[in-house]
Order: sequence, then structure tokens, then C-alpha cells
Amino acid sequence: MSSDPPAVVASLREHREDVVDLAATLVGHDTQNPPGDTRDLASWVESFFSGLGIDAELVASDPEKPNLVATLPGATDRTLVLLGHLDTVPFDAGEWTRDPLGERAGNRLYGRGATDMKGAVAAMLAVANAYVETDTTPATTLVFAFVSDEEVAGSAGLPTLLDRRGLAADACVIGETTCESDRHSVTVADRGSIWLELEATGTAAHGSRPMLGENAIHRLYRAVSDIESTLDDYRFEFDPAVRALVDESVEYYAPRFGADAARELFERPSVNLGVLSGGDRVNVVPDAARAKLDIRVTAGVETAAVLDRVRKVVAGHDGVETSDADWSVGTFEDPDSALADAVVSVAEGVTGGRVYRRSATGGGDAKRMRNAGVPTVEFGLGTETAHAVDEFTTVEALVGNAEVYARLPDELLRQFDSGTRTFDSTGVSPADTTSSRRDRRENTSDDTR
Repeated sequence: MSSDPPAVVASLREHREDVVDLAATLVGHDTQNPPGDTRDLASWVESFFSGLGIDAELVASDPEKPNLVATLPGATDRTLVLLGHLDTVPFDAGEWTRDPLGERAGNRLYGRGATDMKGAVAAMLAVANAYVETDTTPATTLVFAFVSDEEVAGSAGLPTLLDRRGLAADACVIGETTCESDRHSVTVADRGSIWLELEATGTAAHGSRPMLGENAIHRLYRAVSDIESTLDDYRFEFDPAVRALVDESVEYYAPRFGADAARELFERPSVNLGVLSGGDRVNVVPDAARAKLDIRVTAGVETAAVLDRVRKVVAGHDGVETSDADWSVGTFEDPDSALADAVVSVAEGVTGGRVYRRSATGGGDAKRMRNAGVPTVEFGLGTETAHAVDEFTTVEALVGNAEVYARLPDELLRQFDSGTRTFDSTGVSPADTTSSRRDRRENTSDDTR
């Protein structure tokens, strides 16, 4: 075999329709999660690699949700993981004007998962095929890892793969869509989270005599309002690396959120009251109420300190207590690391425009990989239709992703060999990654999860 990345890229460009066909095949497999049955698709991907002469390994804790790992040996001892997920969020076919299991219309491929993220998975498969077909050895070993339980943050997906097999590597790129319209980015960070459940008790009374009771909903809402106002005054302090990351994130999000709102999103905790319930009759003073809050914290900030502040607020409200609190610490890859520089350099060459280095507003499998000790970023060209009706991707996005992923091994090796500063900054201490701190996230897209 030779080491000739241009030959790989030329092959991808010449056979650009093959990438679209691969994406259409993947989208054609119904892998809505729940229920999340990816057996047929995982079997097809395993056969695809087998046809290339590449051994693929299935790793599963749930037989209906297998994960798959295939390895293409490289010319050096460096290893790059290309990571994707095979499951999708559910869809209601009656709401779609296109076939949710795949429909081509000109430059667009419609279907659930087209941009989140079967399109990127198809690009990764096309890269494996191009390296084999051109008899080219990648500069780094390429590990293709596809998990089956990402959309619900289930344990059958990446947690099982990391626990039962592991993914030791020098770097990882996850193919989540990180670009919006003509604005491109690589996400190098995620935010920490606090999922807080509060319960309030009161005294029931007839609704016509509210002064004889104690309204649990009122108690609870006062506590929630106090938490919101307290955290509104809470301002983070960042070290220089995180400060630079925050500033670039604000610049990226400003056109969408507004400059002030974008800065507030990262300068202080964000709070969302997602659930507020209590009472069952309009003429009864409720004696119990419950609320759930989603609080997000920028990478590099101690989530525990924010949670302590919240607990103190709650302690000041009679009849209100914290019944549950799950939390995680935000993680980040140094925006000037070899991995970030390599992805930005290649992506800017392919797209012809600026690629921002930003934080995601939520967190997902990148956080799990960083906490496992693997420097990880997310990059994917696509559309803003993830999880939406008539989700689609474009031919340009599919081919562009394939070219970026194909060029990465050589550029990553060049960055490593040039002495570019590498920095393992997950934003957590070893104690912060213990199993007692469950890393949970909701079933939404990258920018809202």
C-alpha cells in the first residue's frame, strides 16, 4: 500500500454519488430510539467492512442495540477514532412531506437521521472504502466506531463500548453536525449540567378559603424564582484557555441568539424550569408540588460550587427540599491542541471559510470520550433540520464530510509531529468521573441537549 491521501480524496470526488447511496441505505433502516433496535443496520455495516477486508467487532450489552468497531491499520502508531451513532429520534410519518426512510430530491437527501447523523456515518464508510480501493495506508490507524443508543443517552451505547472494549486513541472526531448554513464550527467543549428535582409540601384547604391552607405550588414557585434570580447574579471566572473559548463561542452564536444573550449563556448558569406540577382540583389548595430544573454550567467551572449555591437557596424556603440532583462537569479540549488545529485546518480547506472553535450548549458522547481520556471534538457538515420534520442533508455536505475525515489522519500526524501544544483538559478531576456522578442528557439535538 502507498500513503497518498490525494488519491483517496480524488476517489471520493469521482465517486461522490456513492456517498449519497451509502447515506440513503443507512437512512432506509428504521432505527428510531426508542425502541432503538439497530440490529439490522449494524449487521449491514459489519458486512460492508467485511467486503472491504476489514474485520469488524460487535460489542453489546443489549442484543437489540449492538455497537460496532472496525479498524484500518495505519502507517504509524497514532490512532484516530471516527465515532458516530446508528440510532435516530422517532418520527411521525404522517407529518412528513417526504419519505422519512429516505427520498432523494435533487441536491437533497431526506430522511430521519440524514443530518443526525447517518450522513456523517456514510461519509466515514466512504472514507474506509476509498482508502481500501486506492490501496492507501492512512497516516494514523483509523478506528471506525458506531454506537446504538446515543439519542437517549442510554447505557447500551458508548458506555457499554467503553466498559467492555475501550477505545484507546490519540484523538477522536464525532460526526455530529456542527455547522449552520454557511457558518462552520468544530465543538471542542460541552457544558456541565445539574438536573434538580424539588418537592414542596403545604396544607390543603378549600379553594374558597385559601388563607386556611398553605399552597405548595406557591412555595415551590417562590423557591424556583429565588434560584433563578440568585444564579442570574452568578458570574463565572475563567482561566485564559476557557476565556478564549467562551469569546469565540459567543462570536459564533451571536447571529442566532444575539450578542448579549450569547454571552450570558456562557458567562453565568442558564436555568430552565422544565416541569412544574401540583394539585388536582381547581377548588383545592394543593398540599404537594414538584419541579424539575435544568441548570447548565460552562466548561472549566466547578459544577459542585453552583449546586452548593442552589442548595443554600432551597434551604431558605420552608416546606421545600431537594429530592434529587444529578450533575456533571463540563469538559473541553484545548482549542489550540493538535486535534483542534488539525480539524480546523482541514475543514477550512474543504469549506473555504472560517471554522469557529466553540462550546456546544449541551453535552453528549464527546463528554464521555474526554472523561475516558481521549481528546475529542465534534465536526460535521449538514443542515439545521436535526430532529425536525423533513430532515435532510445535502450532497455537498456528505462529500465534504468524507473529504474532511479522509484528510484528517495526515493533518493530525503533521500537527503532532510539528510539536503543536497538546493539552488534556477535561475540566474534571479523577474524583469527578466516578460512577456516583451520573452523566445524563435529554433527547434533543446538539445545540439544546
